[in-house]
Amino acid sequence: MTERPLIRLNPGADRRVKAGHPWAFSNEISPSSAARSVSPGSVVRLEGDDGVKHGAWHFNPHSLIAARLLDADPLAACDAGWFRARIGACLALRDRLFDAPFYRLVHAEADGLPGLVIDRYGDALAVQANTAGMDRALPDILAALRDLLDPRVVVARNDAAVRRLEGLEEQVALLHGTDGTATVEEGGLAFPVDLLGGQKTGWFFDQRPNRALVARLAKGRSVLDAFCHLGGFGLAAAQAGASQVTLLDRSEHALDLAMQAAARAGFAERVTPLKAEALEHLERMVASGRRFEVVVADPPAFAKTRKDIPAALKGYAKLARLAAGVTAPGGILFIASCSHHVGPAEFAEAVAWGVHRARRGSRILASVGAGPDHPVHPALPESAYLKGQLLALD
Repeated sequence: MTERPLIRLNPGADRRVKAGHPWAFSNEISPSSAARSVSPGSVVRLEGDDGVKHGAWHFNPHSLIAARLLDADPLAACDAGWFRARIGACLALRDRLFDAPFYRLVHAEADGLPGLVIDRYGDALAVQANTAGMDRALPDILAALRDLLDPRVVVARNDAAVRRLEGLEEQVALLHGTDGTATVEEGGLAFPVDLLGGQKTGWFFDQRPNRALVARLAKGRSVLDAFCHLGGFGLAAAQAGASQVTLLDRSEHALDLAMQAAARAGFAERVTPLKAEALEHLERMVASGRRFEVVVADPPAFAKTRKDIPAALKGYAKLARLAAGVTAPGGILFIASCSHHVGPAEFAEAVAWGVHRARRGSRILASVGAGPDHPVHPALPESAYLKGQLLALD
């Protein structure tokens, strides 16, 4: 193996890395011609100015997050065999957590694979390579996946905006196989998933335990699932005995797939799809006096960057006000944020303010996050991106 480039940290800039942080920022890297000449996505050795070796890292000289930890061994191969072992460990953990092969298989830094996300739908896989290093390693990653799982299809969902920060283009492509459709099974339901044309990687596994939590409270009740995507919350509620479910989303394609799942489950007559912009339609529902006994508001991220935080908090407060406004007296409201830039305390404050503005008394029944297939890196609290609150309203 050709000797790896050596990247050094500035004097005194190794405190976080020594404490176990998996990133090194560009202003912590010692400027040198060697560092500037490294091709984005290369594997490098990282050392402190004191000569302490910090392992093998993916390096991108053009990114704010310049280095991402791969292995404590600076000479680790980081080839297809290395990826097979690392993804194999992820697979072994998920097989302990779940009885069926439907889960997030790889969750980036928390699984020791920075910038890589893989969702599993039985024999179908959706892959996101969000960094130059993982994008460059896709052939090795695909070889490892074929060796471990022999999938029918692998789709690259490399269309996340974060790729632009790494100097990468956004694209969606078939890496293996010819059919980008899949099925996800959850809670006794089967949902058709469009891996090529759906949102993100096709299904939001992170909300699995929260869908089950809400469903337990929905028997015999009317339910509104706003920003419903494929109707995960609403159809889980219908499966649990909800009397009537309204699915609200702006995507006609997503609503069509949701209704296919409802028909397959045999309760389509209790489910009503509603194509509209969710916030705008919630305003109209509030004005008309429409009410539901269980309301779910699970929107896309309101804060894509840190500068979006103030506007996002206003957005969450508005959403909480409107969602509380369509919740019947004595009803249940579940509201969530997937904006990792917005902290749990900030989100909770915005929700409390919005519910107060709706002139509703409330009690927090649960503050929740993502399921166990979305582990959190101990040194990256921002990787606990999903925040949800379950409230009982007076």
